Amino acid sequence: MDAGNSDALILPVPPEPFALIVGAAMHGDSDEALETSLRHMGLRPERVGEVDPDIAARIATPRFRLTFGAVTVLAGRAAGAALDMADPDHPSTSLLAASLPRDWRKSGQCWVFIPERGDAPGTSAGQPTRMREFFKMMVLLIDLFDASHIFWSPARLWSDAPQFRASIAEMLVSGMPPVLHLVAFRRHEIEGGARMGTRGLALLAGQELEARIPNGWTVAEMVRRLSRLALDMMLNGPIRHARTMRGLGAGEWMDLSPRTAGGSARSTVLVEFGRDG
Repeated sequence: MDAGNSDALILPVPPEPFALIVGAAMHGDSDEALETSLRHMGLRPERVGEVDPDIAARIATPRFRLTFGAVTVLAGRAAGAALDMADPDHPSTSLLAASLPRDWRKSGQCWVFIPERGDAPGTSAGQPTRMREFFKMMVLLIDLFDASHIFWSPARLWSDAPQFRASIAEMLVSGMPPVLHLVAFRRHEIEGGARMGTRGLALLAGQELEARIPNGWTVAEMVRRLSRLALDMMLNGPIRHARTMRGLGAGEWMDLSPRTAGGSARSTVLVEFGRDG
């Protein structure tokens, strides 16, 4: 897993989360054939005219509105803004067992899917069902496009599409969200040592995590612990009050200190790991 090396050049995440897939199956098909294929998948495509400039910068024409359960999504071939944000060579982008082909953005195989405002997964207490519906739709689209890779914008994270699909299928059975496919874990250096933080967790749990890396701990050890904590928050909600909890290892503990941010800043839980004795 690539947990990332630096967040010195983090680009802003747009207000609406989006997924971008790379798939060879339909990139040469006509617009009519694409629309027919989407209809056969039960996604009820409708042509869309004018959209917000931010949406237009990310989705080329023709644009479609897809409907699946409680979710409506704007979809189409990826335009420049979405492709730029998903650049796998940018220092702010993370990759999970994913290695994209060199011509990934030039081959016309990239499609982007943006939940419409009010349908963005995870943004309120009533959104868990919509989140599930959105990712169920992505499973259908990965199959339809024979996708090889998927980018999830809140985490700025690329994943192998078949692995992502399998993890969502498992979530639908077990109820356990695929943390590593939805949340990026980024290591960065600060004065006094290294730290690791999450990116993308706030969309699903209302908070991000930030932790100092204890001396001698590896990135994998930190990801293992923070991903367990992230999963708990995704299932049970944000950390409301400071508390101390048992860690994963014998005699291990962790202090959790929520910090509520003002304005547009993210709320963060500061995590400190330690051991008895």
